[in-house]
Amino acid sequence: MHVSIIIVNYNTKPDTDECLKSLAVIKTRAISWNAVIVDNGSMNEYTLPRSFQNNKKFEVVRSEANLGFTGGNNLGIYYAVEKYNSDYVLLLNNDTTVSSQFLQDLVECSQEHLDYGMIAPKIYFYKGNEFHKKSYSRDELGSVLWYAGGSIDWQNLAAFHRGVDEVDRGQFDEFSESDFATGCCVLIRREVLEKVGTFDKRFFLYFEDVDLSVRTERAGYKIGFCPDAVIWHKNAGSSGGAGSSLHHYYLARNRLLFTEKHGFIKAKITGVRVLLQYVLGSQAQRTAVLHFVLRRFGKQTIV
Repeated sequence: MHVSIIIVNYNTKPDTDECLKSLAVIKTRAISWNAVIVDNGSMNEYTLPRSFQNNKKFEVVRSEANLGFTGGNNLGIYYAVEKYNSDYVLLLNNDTTVSSQFLQDLVECSQEHLDYGMIAPKIYFYKGNEFHKKSYSRDELGSVLWYAGGSIDWQNLAAFHRGVDEVDRGQFDEFSESDFATGCCVLIRREVLEKVGTFDKRFFLYFEDVDLSVRTERAGYKIGFCPDAVIWHKNAGSSGGAGSSLHHYYLARNRLLFTEKHGFIKAKITGVRVLLQYVLGSQAQRTAVLHFVLRRFGKQTIV
């Protein structure tokens, strides 16, 4: 059983280094793994920490251009599957740290639920990176949920994380079916990628995971949430942070693209209302609408 772990780095070497250090001490049984770090057009070429440079589990693949979350992961997937003939691909954000058993738990969960094509772990906010950290006691920091499964509200064209901002008190401790798996960390069966393909590069950044999840479900697989596997996430580390212009732009444009691609008639009618709301919104959202209408997808330069 082999798992290829794909990590995309874009000008955030300290985060990537910390992620790799947590990966280096994970514990697995009857599972082999390798980590492919895609340096996604960083200004300063990414190099492994000195202590990892002779470790054959880690290697760097360089792209001279920023291919976005979609293209960077796709490059890593193609490279890893061809080189390692992997049974699974695990996508992992570089601004995460992982628990020692997370990979073992994810694979075991997948083996127990053979009709599930994608499985995501329980994800906490990285300690101190909570949205509302002043609302929690010191002891609660690090156990505030970022993702405990995902739901798609087709009526309002929204995708949201279950449990977000809640302190984990055991309310999400059962394996469950999810509407989508977050691209922050997801274990994907190789057969799924062979059947439905990889990320749609038009999204570039955001909503690409929801799109891939919907395509996976429509191909006959389920999406799962595995609470035994645990990681921590700093959130939007390479996109300027939640609430940035970049964040607003790609969320708005890609929400419209997702609706056009997958929405039913009622959803598309709602999509027109959402488009008009964006026209009255921020400059980034207005630009997103213009680019959607002009079919300018993928990476775009915005002001």
